[in-house]
Amino acid sequence: MDNYPITISLDKEVHHFEVGEYPHHDEERCKYKIFENGAYVASFTPDDHDFLHICQNPGAVGEEVLHLLADKIEKHHPQGMNDNIRKLKP
Repeated sequence: MDNYPITISLDKEVHHFEVGEYPHHDEERCKYKIFENGAYVASFTPDDHDFLHICQNPGAVGEEVLHLLADKIEKHHPQGMNDNIRKLKP
């Protein structure tokens, strides 16, 4: 899947992120990696109910920005984040 852009505005600050999806994630590798200005800054992983949780935050992105980002990623996948995983399971 191709990366896609997401913009977050908070307190007059605008953040331009790029989201990369990695369908073969596991407990050590997160499903969604977030980049800002080409640098890896955070990642998320979905739970069994398709809600995203912060997996890593090496860019020390603010928690409120991360929550807004997770909301936008969830909206980008209206059928659910784990669809590709469910299809692979027998």
